[in-house]
Amino acid sequence: MSALWHGFADMGAVERDGAFVVARGEGAYIYDEAGVRYLDATAGLWFANVGHGRAEIADAVAGQLRTIAHYSNFGDLAEPATRELAERLAVIAPVPGSKIFFTSGGSDAIDTAAKLARRYWHEVGRPEKTIMVGRERAYHGMHVAGTALAGLPLNRAGYGELMPDARIIAWDEPEALLALVAEVGAEHIAAFFCEPIIGAGGVYLPPQGYLSEVRRICHDHDILFVADEVVTGFGRIGGSWFASTRFDLRPDIMTTAKGLTSGYLPMGAVFAAPRLAEPFFGGGVWWRHGYTYGGHAAAAVAALVNLDIIERENLLAEAARLETTLHEKLAPLAAHPRVAEVRSGLGAVAAVQLADPSEALAFVKELRAEGVSTRAAGQGAMQVSPAFVMTDAQVDELAAAFTRALG
Repeated sequence: MSALWHGFADMGAVERDGAFVVARGEGAYIYDEAGVRYLDATAGLWFANVGHGRAEIADAVAGQLRTIAHYSNFGDLAEPATRELAERLAVIAPVPGSKIFFTSGGSDAIDTAAKLARRYWHEVGRPEKTIMVGRERAYHGMHVAGTALAGLPLNRAGYGELMPDARIIAWDEPEALLALVAEVGAEHIAAFFCEPIIGAGGVYLPPQGYLSEVRRICHDHDILFVADEVVTGFGRIGGSWFASTRFDLRPDIMTTAKGLTSGYLPMGAVFAAPRLAEPFFGGGVWWRHGYTYGGHAAAAVAALVNLDIIERENLLAEAARLETTLHEKLAPLAAHPRVAEVRSGLGAVAAVQLADPSEALAFVKELRAEGVSTRAAGQGAMQVSPAFVMTDAQVDELAAAFTRALG
């Protein structure tokens, strides 16, 4: 019996069956305590974009820890690596001139975005704009704002009303946003939160033209557009740093985490477009918000080296390759009677949707027996979001394991 309380788990089942302990990783593989190798289909939890076991990152972090692990970025305090990372992120930001606010992870980034959106409208004299809009099936982390804005009822069950002025609309119909505007008035809506690809909710790709249309609606009705790129950021979208760049979304706020450090240390970053930052950078305005570990110096070093690797090894292009290869190799699985559909073809992500969602947890273990580690996302979707270093031969290995497990 372990003292560890796992996230998103039936602890009774974990206590009964035992934990799957991941002891080490190398490239696109992980190994259990017995040394058995598994193809890592999910890159950890969407994050190990450059793959496991990068000694270059570990060595750089160790060097920073010997100098100073972290201090603080409150007030006028700063650390060299954190300042350097902010400048580097500003260069690749989808909106030129963006400011970078560091957090400890994706959930922090979402709560930061929610508070920033409301505070922005307060500062420009429109405090009545407080309603936040999310989408069905969407996932925005597990803090209060993110849980309230997500379109996953099971994640909200048992907590009561978390945020009274959160609204959830259909995930795939721009008209649903227009209908909400007509119902409550644009003058009351602060922001619309949008995952370019719905991730943990089941890997749902945006319908053709959806992103550009909801972006236009937000612009026309003066609603802040928040791009949640915790999953899609830093190359996962394939070929670009961000989905916001690939689809020219020009977000007012963009939330990121995961691929920022490839999971080597916890870190998130909120990108604020110049419009959002202006009221706070003119002097005399305090934004009383921040995190002890926001902009952690060692995490910043991990991020800097991670970005170096992505650029040096041209991993944005490799993610684009995976976009094609995953689709070609996994799409045929849709013909199997146990599979309802395969969602793929945009970004280095895919989902194999089981026809019977109740089989999901058992199927994860069936795949594990075939040498593949994955997880269930949404309702019965097997998540595929590998490291960008996964080769085409390894994708073949992945597809073959799915075929064997399906029977």
